[in-house]
Amino acid sequence: MKTWTKLFAGSAVLALTSGAFATAVPTVASAASKPTKITFWHAMTGNYAKALDEQIKAFNASQSKYEIVATAQGDYTTLNQKVMAAAKSKTLPDMAQATYTQVPDYAKNGIVTNMDSQVKGKDGLSKADLKNIYPGFLEQAKYKGSYYAMPFSASVRVMFYNKSILDQYGLSVPKTWDDVAKMAKVLKQHNIAAVGYDKSFDMEWNSMVRAAGVKLVTPSGKVNINSKKAVAAAKTITDMVNNGEALTAGSDIYGTTNFVNGKTALSFSSSAGISATKAAAPQGFDWGTAVMPSYEGKNATMLAGNNLVTTAQASKKEQVGAFAFMKFLASDKQTEKWAEDTGYLPITKKAAKSASYKAYLKANPLAKAASDSLPGAFSDTAFLGYQEYRTDLLSATDAMLTKKTAPKDALDTLQKQTQKIVKESK
Repeated sequence: MKTWTKLFAGSAVLALTSGAFATAVPTVASAASKPTKITFWHAMTGNYAKALDEQIKAFNASQSKYEIVATAQGDYTTLNQKVMAAAKSKTLPDMAQATYTQVPDYAKNGIVTNMDSQVKGKDGLSKADLKNIYPGFLEQAKYKGSYYAMPFSASVRVMFYNKSILDQYGLSVPKTWDDVAKMAKVLKQHNIAAVGYDKSFDMEWNSMVRAAGVKLVTPSGKVNINSKKAVAAAKTITDMVNNGEALTAGSDIYGTTNFVNGKTALSFSSSAGISATKAAAPQGFDWGTAVMPSYEGKNATMLAGNNLVTTAQASKKEQVGAFAFMKFLASDKQTEKWAEDTGYLPITKKAAKSASYKAYLKANPLAKAASDSLPGAFSDTAFLGYQEYRTDLLSATDAMLTKKTAPKDALDTLQKQTQKIVKESK
């Protein structure tokens, strides 16, 4: 079903040798041997690129068998396009960053390698190592039950709240969606929307549905998009928008503008968006972050970010070296450093609970909500055609917002579209 043209579609939603993991990389090599070069394409820019360069230097200095040679390839969309072009011309790097929802298409077209033999091999990850990684990140690393990636850099959806507005009207930071609904009634009287969404509300809706115990698409391919719980969650959101209790960003794309201008008391955003909100906020703007409100008694928040893959054009030796680097980045020490340097999340439980990371959170309280969200963090099921599905999903949310299409009707349409994609992908 998939063509090369479709695979150029934009990136999806919308992250071991030290710490708990034992290294398989010798620290001493023959003086006559030269390190095997591992080429690595990534999409990090600015401070993120600087932090990645530091980790690459640390890995290269930690052993003498491999040398990581990294090249920035622009943003994630550009990186994806270059990977697809390089696959056709057989000029792929040895490893690359990739969103987990790109992996099925990459695997189908022979671009990436199945990493089961490395992950489960004698120099791979033990049961204790795997248990130390948060389940949501491991979920991202798998496709059809096999490992095709290693977790690296990730963020979650969190709630931003305007302290001044809450204090002015005697309101508390909401812990549940029922709390949000009650808050909305109070604020509407003062022409303030309780909630500010981005242009779409797909991630908040997905989180609510998952909290209600439903996966929109299961690993076996069952589609539950128009289930009663999914429709109810969408109706909760659209009802608030339609009666003025919530705003969407529209052409602004992100809800940051409404939030920092005091038009909304709450905003939902990626935890990686904290720095952008800081930059946009006027002087003296008093705000905080919290975990997403619970729905039907449970908390769930959607993960975003990217993983690392080994390409099929890498030699066996290069694949081993790439995996050694991936393990290094996923170690407790390095994932903690990455989180502190970038604002992304540590992927291991020990790193998140370490004294150093706790000290970081104390000094950077806005980052705490993302860390507190990790136990309830989840990833979508990745499947062939996910990019096409996501385009349809955004069209469905737009129809509910701009055309006032009833949630049941919009999700019935999306259900049929998704079932067709999943069926044709098998």
